[in-house]
Amino acid sequence: MGPVILFPLPGNWGRGKTTMVRGIASGLEVRDTVSSPSFLIIQEYRGRYPVFHGDFYRLGSYQELEDIGWDEYFHREGIMLIEWGNLIPEAIPEDYLEVVIKEPGLETARLHKFIPHGKRYQAVVEELAEKCESWG
Repeated sequence: MGPVILFPLPGNWGRGKTTMVRGIASGLEVRDTVSSPSFLIIQEYRGRYPVFHGDFYRLGSYQELEDIGWDEYFHREGIMLIEWGNLIPEAIPEDYLEVVIKEPGLETARLHKFIPHGKRYQAVVEELAEKCESWG
């Protein structure tokens, strides 16, 4: 099984994409400081699982991803978190979990909408919804 593609994370600057990635990395026991990979394209972190944090904002084409070995990430174990993935949609596999972050008008609040693409992520979202219901 290759990396799990979790978040294309579309959204404007300051929406909380990197903050969300930091939280996920922390939950996966990543001890390194997680920063935006805007200039590196992909940062790698070690934790309970390897975490690959990508940012497509500065890319001009899919070819630039191919040049850094994008396809190789799909043959590695780990979690792939992608910011601005909507800018190069051909790089996103068929199955992924899209997270849309919205600001409900409050300065410090964010709403997260999870949109599954494919059966695997449909099951993930259903399980998450069940857990949220049981929490109250």
